[in-house]
Amino acid sequence: MSVYLVTDSAQCAARGRTVAETVAAAVAGGVTAVQVREKEAGGRAFLAQVLAVAAVLPARVTLLVNDRVDVYLAARAAGARVHGVHVGQSDLPVAAVRELTGPDALLGLSAATPAELAEAATAGVDHVGVGALRATATKTDAPPALGVSGFARLLAAPGLPPAVAIGGVLPADLPALRRAGAAGAAIVSGICAAA
Repeated sequence: MSVYLVTDSAQCAARGRTVAETVAAAVAGGVTAVQVREKEAGGRAFLAQVLAVAAVLPARVTLLVNDRVDVYLAARAAGARVHGVHVGQSDLPVAAVRELTGPDALLGLSAATPAELAEAATAGVDHVGVGALRATATKTDAPPALGVSGFARLLAAPGLPPAVAIGGVLPADLPALRRAGAAGAAIVSGICAAA
């Protein structure tokens, strides 16, 4: 999860690329995990996007579906190499997601407060996305910016699963995030909107 791409189809399209083309280029550049996020797409379109991305990923890259357990299950049933689901605080509860996906699926959870992280530490998730690091326009409902120091304070909590920083992360932040204990950084615009 060191370099974790969260897709944005609008940003990819603005650069004249499909999501799958963007993902393939990003993986060639070092991305190690991909989360397909389609906040506006219906189920069929979202599933098609996941299948297209799965088709271009090498076996070493982890593929997660954002929010939609049904899309993850449909992709898995279609034979796609998809590893799990990442959910937010307003999505299905972690226990329900785990019941639906089974014990072998990877399960990530977004968290931005000490209480949310304390819940993540006992909920049985495999990783936690912590942010927003900075204010970001990519996600309209992003929590307030933490900054690197706020991120580091949150990661000091005991028993946390591996944490990935998200939300306005810049390349210059990476050394400080690593020192703070981050397992990686999730990037949207820095990859999807890049030339």
